[in-house]
Amino acid sequence: MILRYLTGRDWLMLCACILLIAGQVYLDLRIPEYMSEITDHLQMGTATEIIVRDGERMLVCAFASLAMALGTAVLAARVSASLCSRLRSLLFESVGSFARQDIDGFSAASLITRSTNDVYQVQQFLPRAINMVVKAPLIAALAVWKISGSAYEWTAATVLAMLVLVSGFSLLLYRGMPFIRRMQTYVDAVNRITREGLEGTKGIRAYNAESRQEARLEGASDHLLDNSMSVVRTMSPMHALSSSMLNFLTLAIYWLGAGIIQSAGSQGMQMQLFSDMIVFTSYATQVVSAVMMASGILRGLPRVMVSTRRIEEVVRHPSSISDGAGSRGTGVRGEVVFDDVSFSYPGTDRRVLSDVSFRASPGEKVAVIGPTASGKSTLLALVPRMYDVTSGRVLVDGVDVRDYSLEELRSRLGYVPQTPVVFSGTVRDNVNYGEGSGGRTDADVERALRIAQLWGHVESMPDGIDTDLAQHGWSLSGGQRQRLGIARAVCRDPEIYLFDDTFSALDYRTDRDLRSALDRETSGATRIVVAQRVGTIMDADRIIVLDGGRVVGEGTHTELMESCPLYREIAESQLEGSR
Repeated sequence: MILRYLTGRDWLMLCACILLIAGQVYLDLRIPEYMSEITDHLQMGTATEIIVRDGERMLVCAFASLAMALGTAVLAARVSASLCSRLRSLLFESVGSFARQDIDGFSAASLITRSTNDVYQVQQFLPRAINMVVKAPLIAALAVWKISGSAYEWTAATVLAMLVLVSGFSLLLYRGMPFIRRMQTYVDAVNRITREGLEGTKGIRAYNAESRQEARLEGASDHLLDNSMSVVRTMSPMHALSSSMLNFLTLAIYWLGAGIIQSAGSQGMQMQLFSDMIVFTSYATQVVSAVMMASGILRGLPRVMVSTRRIEEVVRHPSSISDGAGSRGTGVRGEVVFDDVSFSYPGTDRRVLSDVSFRASPGEKVAVIGPTASGKSTLLALVPRMYDVTSGRVLVDGVDVRDYSLEELRSRLGYVPQTPVVFSGTVRDNVNYGEGSGGRTDADVERALRIAQLWGHVESMPDGIDTDLAQHGWSLSGGQRQRLGIARAVCRDPEIYLFDDTFSALDYRTDRDLRSALDRETSGATRIVVAQRVGTIMDADRIIVLDGGRVVGEGTHTELMESCPLYREIAESQLEGSR
């Protein structure tokens, strides 16, 4: 997956890293050769100038290796940053295309963790991996080749040390993998509880539930801590094993070397074997160091593998709602038809809507009312394809909504949810929002705010429509946020308006003025209004009454008062209560 998202520029930098690492390894392995030459010169009593010359060459190799290491670090960091920036963009793009059930399937907390913590794990690991994955095998291979012609006892000791290290690392990784796999799940849980605590602050304080929320967070944090400690306890012996094996190998080489040198026939041969032992120790140390470097990668690899898999799950997850072939519509512009529509939420068999059929024509105001959980909001969400019908069809302008591209379909709609989202930015940015915003003026924004009965409040703000709104619109009341959402839809001037109980937080006077302005200014558009209050929809051209997901009544207010017992019961309870 990682290689798939590298650009051509990234590949060039990666190739440059490999060349620099190869040069660094070559220089590092040249240093023991100079050490051997210096040792020979000292034993033979060679002139000091020659020894100094070899020492200067060692210094040049060391500084050149350092420069190459710095260059590798910079290039590897650039490759990592570029790749992770692209991964974040892909995650954001993928999540932006998800249907509601896709987001619910992953959970918002998990998606946030995957976009932040998981990508961070990859970004931290990649520069080290680029360096070590090339360097460790190269050092090991060249060092083994250099020492392969030495005494077999030394070679056997080195091979045995490597086998012990590899076996130990494999065992530790096997034991640590279950904890590492669970790590991100516990991070998700901490993020989820933290998010709930921040968003539900008012409710938590109102019910004196701070201690309960703290206990939940402490429990999730304790699980994360225990799991993290288990990972540390399991993987920590890696470094100790590597250091100990390096010391034991050095001791073994010198102990074996003492016997080999002692058994040599002449003093000259003993001096040569001593020199070989010094050089062999340096190369053997390089071999073990390569395995130790690999252990550093192996410690981080399982967690990064989990993070990469979690990122890939999101990036490659197909949205449950996909584009249709595309259509410009063949019927009356603004017409919405529900044709024998039934719907069940994914993963359940219970029908939320059953055999719903009605038509909303241009210029009509069609209202939907019913008891709680009767399927009103779900019905409205089927038009912009927040979900797709289980059976039947929803037609817009004579075409099944599934045959439109999502952009084309939603460009015809002005959808206002019950709790509109207020984005960070100015009032203008929130009202003049979405497709076509560049072609709309401040006059269009002002008109939309006037229709939504919000202009008086905005006009009194310090900077008018340029006033910055607090995050999530906390500086606005619930009714003002609803009216801002209505203004956003009106500013777009769509052919179809979908109001999902967007008048519930308004007082009766504001509700009346807003409905009058909408009736006057959007009279040519199709309006489908979901409402709980009968007073909001009494003037509708047609009212659809839902109960248990089925249409149990249809007609005007007057007609339904006579023909629909459920509607009459709702109306009488509300109208009596208002008297």
